[in-house]
Amino acid sequence: MSAASDYPEIVPKIASEAKGTDFCGDKNSCYIIRSDVGVYMRCKDIHAGQDIKIHRLSEACRWGDHYLATDSHFYIIKGDEYRRVTDLSKDEDAVVYSLHRNCRGGSGYYSAFGYWYIVFANRGTYRRVSNMNKDEDAVEYKIHQAFQDGIYFWGNNNYVYCLKQAGERGVTYHRSTNMNLNKYCGDFSVHKLVLKFIPGGIAHTHGKVFGYWKDVKCLQNDSDTAIEWGKPIKKTVGFDRSTMSSIELEWSIEMGISEEVGIKAQVSELIEALCKVQYSLKERFGGKLVNTEQFEWSDTTEEDENVKLKIPPNTKLRLAAFIW
Repeated sequence: MSAASDYPEIVPKIASEAKGTDFCGDKNSCYIIRSDVGVYMRCKDIHAGQDIKIHRLSEACRWGDHYLATDSHFYIIKGDEYRRVTDLSKDEDAVVYSLHRNCRGGSGYYSAFGYWYIVFANRGTYRRVSNMNKDEDAVEYKIHQAFQDGIYFWGNNNYVYCLKQAGERGVTYHRSTNMNLNKYCGDFSVHKLVLKFIPGGIAHTHGKVFGYWKDVKCLQNDSDTAIEWGKPIKKTVGFDRSTMSSIELEWSIEMGISEEVGIKAQVSELIEALCKVQYSLKERFGGKLVNTEQFEWSDTTEEDENVKLKIPPNTKLRLAAFIW
């Protein structure tokens, strides 16, 4: 892999910015949960970008530490408990269980081949159980090197998967039938329509949030007393919505509203939320650590801001603005 600056990082599962974000899978689909924007993506094939649908995430199902799925249920781990539901968008048939003490504290969790797997990345091992509440049929294995740099883990009845940071082929995922022996393995790229939905992914599809310094004024005080200087300057605020509008035509939004206008409004709100998250991320994730809570999702506008400075005696100052 080239220098880290060449490839913005995807926000990994262990980062604080990834709270409530996770991958899980069943026999038909891969699911990407985004609690921060209140939705989840269902995709049949994240390499081909096939059959992508966006669903609303029930409030009771948001902000889980980890998410798992089987062909009939979803499981949301919060602390030392996990919640079983049949539908993430409705929180239906919810039942809560306690996690067995041996199944707590994992850095990753997934379900595959009829078992539950708890990843302990710091120990280089993972634990397989048939019941997370009772720790039944527990066995521990070493994690194969091919999975040791995984940043998200998920599985189904055929494979176990891990997402990896970007390299020369972009953001990829690795799959195998066994995380210990790495049998029948392969590596695949993540389709751009899916990548946009992953935290930090917009930096790969649309470029990093950028910025530069622009000289505004050179100030000089040749006198023996301090002087005050003030001037209104114009600043541009808001988002350039046109640069992100293409996303709105590429996802199928299924959030319970049938009217076309309602769907378009929801899509616009979702894209706004995703962009605001991207701007607020650290530079390593392609963001700028910008607080966007007060930003409006509209065409960019100019506003006046008064700048006041006190220039010390016999001093020259250069005033610059950071443009991003």
